[in-house]
Amino acid sequence: ISPFYLTREIKQTSPLLEWACIVHHVSECCLLFLLLCVRQVVLERVLGITTSNSSGLACDPNTGLVAYPAGCVVVILHPKKNKQTHILNASRKTFTALAFSQDGKYLVTGESGHMPCVRVWDVAEQAQVAEVQCHKYGVACVVFSTNSSYIVSVGYQHDMTVSVWEWRKGTVIASNKVSSRVLSVSFSEDNSYFVTAGNRHVKFWYLDASKERRVNSTVPLIGRSGLLGEQRNSMFCGLSCGRGNMASSTYCITSSGLLCQFNSRRMLDAWVDLKTTSARCLSVNEVFIFCGCADGTVRLFSPQNLHYVTTLHRPHCLGVDITQGLQPGHLFVANPEAQYPDTLALTFDPVTRHLTCVYNDHSVYVWDVRDIKNVGKVYSALYHSGCVWSLETYPDMDLSRSCLPPGSFLTCSSDNTIRLWHSDPGMVQGTSCLRNLYSHDLLRIVYVGEDTQHLQTEGERGEGGGMDAKSGIRVLGISPDGQHLAAGDRNGNVHIFGLQFMDQLQKIEAHDSEVLCLEFSPAETGLHLLASASRDRLIHIFNMEKSYSLEQTVYDHSASITAIKFTGVSPEVLMVSCGADKSIYFRTAEQSSEGLNFARSHHVVEKTTLYDMDLDATHTHAAIACQDRNIRYTHAAIACQDRNIRYTHAIVTGMRFSQDCRHLITISGDSCVFLWRLDSQMTNSMRKRLAERKQTAGVTTSARAPTKEHLISLLSFEIVSLLFQGPAAGTTALPAELQPAPLQPRGRWAEHLNPLAIRSVLETHSLQRPLSPTPRRKKKYPHCW
Repeated sequence: ISPFYLTREIKQTSPLLEWACIVHHVSECCLLFLLLCVRQVVLERVLGITTSNSSGLACDPNTGLVAYPAGCVVVILHPKKNKQTHILNASRKTFTALAFSQDGKYLVTGESGHMPCVRVWDVAEQAQVAEVQCHKYGVACVVFSTNSSYIVSVGYQHDMTVSVWEWRKGTVIASNKVSSRVLSVSFSEDNSYFVTAGNRHVKFWYLDASKERRVNSTVPLIGRSGLLGEQRNSMFCGLSCGRGNMASSTYCITSSGLLCQFNSRRMLDAWVDLKTTSARCLSVNEVFIFCGCADGTVRLFSPQNLHYVTTLHRPHCLGVDITQGLQPGHLFVANPEAQYPDTLALTFDPVTRHLTCVYNDHSVYVWDVRDIKNVGKVYSALYHSGCVWSLETYPDMDLSRSCLPPGSFLTCSSDNTIRLWHSDPGMVQGTSCLRNLYSHDLLRIVYVGEDTQHLQTEGERGEGGGMDAKSGIRVLGISPDGQHLAAGDRNGNVHIFGLQFMDQLQKIEAHDSEVLCLEFSPAETGLHLLASASRDRLIHIFNMEKSYSLEQTVYDHSASITAIKFTGVSPEVLMVSCGADKSIYFRTAEQSSEGLNFARSHHVVEKTTLYDMDLDATHTHAAIACQDRNIRYTHAAIACQDRNIRYTHAIVTGMRFSQDCRHLITISGDSCVFLWRLDSQMTNSMRKRLAERKQTAGVTTSARAPTKEHLISLLSFEIVSLLFQGPAAGTTALPAELQPAPLQPRGRWAEHLNPLAIRSVLETHSLQRPLSPTPRRKKKYPHCW
């Protein structure tokens, strides 16, 4: 089925969008694309930043708006109002650099990827007005000329191109090669030249000389290298031309921690030691030079003589407990033993005199520096610094039984943290989660482990530096009653947290490799189980009522297990799993004298690797996302394929609908979380159908989160026939005896359990089968595909 066909059908009937949510990884970006086509979803907020240096941070000199990239989105932030507007890249390439024009009306962006473009956007309309394609691999930095007539773009090191283009005509007027890696570019105040800086590289490029040689085509840029003297082997990672009385000077900063000044003859005139282990960025105005250094340090110098002025306050320390930041003075309490994130990027607003700082733990601060002796914080935000792997929304339940405020959701990342966010501005008070001084959106950070180095990103995007491949939290799961959170890490451990106090209750050494999926049994199954699966090919089933003791280990799969689901109503309960061995196993729960046991009932073999799986609202059909970009739609009871859907692949690691049906929350591998606001008609329809389901089932309040399988059934299922060209799937309600009973939380969840218990599944007496070695399986199993 072509995307054009889907788009046409969606414009005629929007219920198809809800049905599309039964798929997970493979079709999630496709779903967003389809929603955007009919304007039924609008990006409301981005919780993340992907800036790697000062080229990825800009400030409007007229309004004080701050712009930074978040993947393929440019976030335009109003710090005082905490409001965001967004520019989305239709090409879906990641933004790497950006800059405002002098009047603030336009924004120029550079991007990465094959054959990237330099684009100019109208800030007010958030629309593209011009573009040019003059690089091959990526754009490292961009800048407007002071009169906003020209744009300079510099490519990645292997691109080796610096270009000047007249953006209103869309033509490149001058270009040249540069063999060094360039990290920064700045225009002189009189527009006569611009300067590039990088690895053993400071070069002055003169536009007037290039204009004289221009006829009707692109001419070579005329460049002269700076005279570096003793600093000829230095890495110049920050650059800015002087302003006002010092317009003839150029200031650079080296990665070793030196602030350098070049005169009008391109000579290194003076330098000063910043007294830091390293430096990354600087910002220059007529009064101060701001130098971003290691350990959260920002030092101020005079541009006239490079005299030291002062050092600004540092941000939060690594591993900070943001729930303690309730009083204004908490941020400024010095801790000599604490570690702080390095300053990554700086930009200064000359009108409001606000300094925006981005740190390498992906935090953003806006400081008020009108009085350098009394610096205050205007805005701050703390985001994930690594790939966001999993997302769970908190169940909607009565406030007296709820551990978290309404609208809460949790994410986990490679930075070894679990973060609790909220999407409701009018957050209910009276819970253990209160607003803090560090972030408007973030309620709590849970640090898994004592090593805080995973919070800092190493190296720039695309380089060899990065986080430890074995670090981070891989998957999350919330118990049906909303009292427990299970988290699987990349070392094979399963952590159990109590959501009332967000404290760790147990740590189970469950697997030999990273945990890929966690699944709690739904309440309608009548069981209280937690299943974990890993890259080590094993499935462990734990009994929640027995302090997560091991009930059974299943070792049918011969490769990584990518998804597990429980389905059915007691006593007919099934567990379905799929994996990279191209197999889908269906197991039936059997109660014996030795306890609960899942016995294999069906085995289906596919021709492609299976990535993920989800169940529909009736828990009778499974949708399996496959490596060949197909979605297999399977009947869970008889294990036969019903239909096949083809979609395009996209990198989105997860998504969930919010409890109030107003937002769609998505997460991605670039460390960002996106909140999409759904159309009011779509929200009202979903709420109406949800209320009808509750009334039919005789349930007045629900303790289950309306995950994808719940929301699918909120709109008509008959539109599915448009896709399959066959009879529509039935929408008849389940018989009364099969309707799920109201979920009642068990009293023991309200009790604070014993202190943290760490144990291994190998020490559990309830282990019925050995964990290894895996026994030999038969070569073939019956299947129906």
